[in-house]
Amino acid sequence: MVIWDAFLLVMQPNVLLIMLGFGLFGLFVGAIPGFTASMAVALLIPVTYFLDPVPALAGIMSLSAVAIFAGDIPGALLRIPGTPASAAYVDDAYKMSNNGQSDIALGVGLLSSAIGGIFGAIILLLIAPELAKIALKFSTFEYFWLSMIGLTAAMAVSPASLSKAAISLLIGLTLSMVGLDPVSGLIRFNFGQPELVAGFSFIPVLIGFFAVSEVIRYAVDRGANPDTLKPDEHSSSDRMKETLINLKRFKWSIARGSLVGTIIGAIPGAGADIAAYISYALARYLSKYKQYFGKGYPEGIASGSAANNSSIGGALVPATVFGIPGDSLTAIIIGVLFMKGLNPGPMVFILKADLINAVFLSFLIANIAIIPLGYLAIRFFKYILQIPKAVLMPLVLSACIVGSFSVDNTTFAVTTMLFAGILGFVMEENGFPLAPSILGLVLGPMVESNFLTSLLKSNGSFIAFFERPLSMGLALVTILIWVIAVSYSIISQKKSNNKGKFNSDDSK
Repeated sequence: MVIWDAFLLVMQPNVLLIMLGFGLFGLFVGAIPGFTASMAVALLIPVTYFLDPVPALAGIMSLSAVAIFAGDIPGALLRIPGTPASAAYVDDAYKMSNNGQSDIALGVGLLSSAIGGIFGAIILLLIAPELAKIALKFSTFEYFWLSMIGLTAAMAVSPASLSKAAISLLIGLTLSMVGLDPVSGLIRFNFGQPELVAGFSFIPVLIGFFAVSEVIRYAVDRGANPDTLKPDEHSSSDRMKETLINLKRFKWSIARGSLVGTIIGAIPGAGADIAAYISYALARYLSKYKQYFGKGYPEGIASGSAANNSSIGGALVPATVFGIPGDSLTAIIIGVLFMKGLNPGPMVFILKADLINAVFLSFLIANIAIIPLGYLAIRFFKYILQIPKAVLMPLVLSACIVGSFSVDNTTFAVTTMLFAGILGFVMEENGFPLAPSILGLVLGPMVESNFLTSLLKSNGSFIAFFERPLSMGLALVTILIWVIAVSYSIISQKKSNNKGKFNSDDSK
């Protein structure tokens, strides 16, 4: 009965129109390089002051869901991930676009995002309080091991050798250590530059690694590349058919990604970044065609996109049940809840059950609405492919500068972006993948702060990292992944050496 009352609240014409308007805004802002879903939500917070609780919160839910998917669009077309989570599968999406399959790449991502979001919304409606109880059992020990699993996944998503992926990860971790120590507050590695006290801003580094490095590559190898990206020459019906075939082929990857995203999203502080990387790594590890990952294979896109959107539903669990934000996006949503008199906590499900369920239902409807809105966005933004690269690349660089400057409103952010672009270009030219560096930069502070805090709590005892049941389970999973990864690398190396030796003997 409560769900039905909530449904009637959401299906009011004014609520649906506001959801549509907020969704279109999220689609536009999310597709701009450097503008994240959190930024899109923050920009429309002033508008919610003049709206009733249900339309205000329904609009924010719609904006969040659509903006998360919109971040995949510049990743596929321009190699500029709109969100950190999009970086997990940006290489596959961009290479598919270069091969004339941009519609299929974005179509798979769109439908997978919708499925993941719907799954997360259903879980949110059915078992939010129970899932939140599990998430609250996580302490610094569990967060440390979870972040270590995330770092391990960063190397697993890379098609490069394990050693090069590890070096790339160490570069990201080194960059994350610049600035204030997360526990003691001491300034380190800033080389006397006051701008580096707060560390490197993540968005400029992300834009530099992926977008600026691509601009530099075009400038260096201009004559070796076609002037325009290859357009998709298939008919609309053929593209839709191919997208649905891929969706059926990768149904278990999408289901697994949706589950991983919801569970990890429910853990405060984990967020979509870890969920997308772990989901992509699992898809690659369990796939029969793991050698094609990172080279334009859509399975990783399907799994990562599903985890990306389902993690929002998971993150809303601790946000609404206990008022604990799962990430920056849900932190803003909590502020809107407070502003509208829906104080997060167990009692909100009793005192204002219809309103809080209306919020959850609006998230479900928003993820269904992603499909037509996303399709329109794909049709519109695909015209980027027809712009000559000699014109497109300066426009991309301009968008990168604007996006980087908007983060901190400083020219140092633009300098950071250019530095990251040169570093990213040099790394890729020498076979070092970028994804591990990005996740190292994201998870570095989480690993360090939880590790040091845990040592302080245990008086320097490393045994404490294995004493709690949840911590022990995560530790065993992490160590098992390390053992398997190293063993697989050694076996592959031996096979390669034996094959080379056999060919050498045979030639004699």
